[in-house]
Amino acid sequence: MTITEGAPPKHHPPSDLASGFLTGGVIGAGLTAFVAGCVVGRAALVVVGLALPAAYGLLFLLGTLPRRRREGAVAPRTALAVVESLEPSPGEATDVPVRFELSVVPDDAPGYRVEVRQEVNLVELADYRPGTVVVVEYPPDRRWQVRIVRRPTPDWEQRAAEARLDSVPGPAMGGEPAPARAAGFLTLLGVLLGVAAVLVLFRADLFGPDRPAGAGGGAPPAAVTSGTTTVTSETTTVTSGTGTVALGPGRSLLDQGELRRAVEALTEDDARQALTVVVQDRLLTVVFAPSDVTAGGFDPRALPYDRVPALVEEASSSLRVGSGRSWQLTADGLTGALTLRVVVTGDTGTGTLEADGQGKVLGRSGG
Repeated sequence: MTITEGAPPKHHPPSDLASGFLTGGVIGAGLTAFVAGCVVGRAALVVVGLALPAAYGLLFLLGTLPRRRREGAVAPRTALAVVESLEPSPGEATDVPVRFELSVVPDDAPGYRVEVRQEVNLVELADYRPGTVVVVEYPPDRRWQVRIVRRPTPDWEQRAAEARLDSVPGPAMGGEPAPARAAGFLTLLGVLLGVAAVLVLFRADLFGPDRPAGAGGGAPPAAVTSGTTTVTSETTTVTSGTGTVALGPGRSLLDQGELRRAVEALTEDDARQALTVVVQDRLLTVVFAPSDVTAGGFDPRALPYDRVPALVEEASSSLRVGSGRSWQLTADGLTGALTLRVVVTGDTGTGTLEADGQGKVLGRSGG
């Protein structure tokens, strides 16, 4: 039989390219809006991220419904084809995907070569050896969508058994033609433009003044929230029962005047008594006495500030607790008189130095 080569169809008309571009834009915009909304806590962005793909999907279904109805109403054509080659994909399933290269020979149209993929049972692979004539079906307006008919009618089965077909010359339809690469590029471009559109439209929400300042944007202003004041390298928190001052890196409460300034920041003009004052290298904690408690309290402003660094130094040098020392000073008036205790901890143990309210050493233990 004489075979003539047919012209390959257009896989990606302009409408398909435009659809791919819009789909990419919706994916990029929807995903960016949803993620950004979750990160910055903007409900509007989350709603846009969820509603945009849903609305586009609904419009796409409605817009393509007439075309899908027309395609479904077209009866497929049946023809004979000869298997040029086949390549099963590796797998352990009973039905495996197989890449076929076929020469399709319609009765009323030029023959053409096509590449298709179809699942075939492993037991039936021997029925599709190269050179075997098979029965195929395809939509008349989409000739590249060829499907091998496994159980043809008796008439077509007899024609396939008696036919002798020649191979169709030329390249096979399918694979990855240039239009498919163009469609992929347009889809990617749509994704990028969708991401950019969300970032531009919602830049006030994403990069507004309530967002942290970047490099060169100046230092963040002081913030006062629920009794907490944050200043550069220092955080002061005052509640009804406690007060804390945390210093930033490079500063210490043993530095000249730091402990006095931190205590005054917590008490100011308040004459409240303290039950306990705990001092660490960069953290001060004051536990205030309730207003109805008169015993055991003391004025935290009466601490011997000038003696605290010397007491810590003496405890660190005189108590034998090994290396890697950390210290903590605790002041309380539970015994009636103000008492200071410096606890030093090292890798071999813990030692305590005790002093009175004037900073005079009373005794040592441990170490």
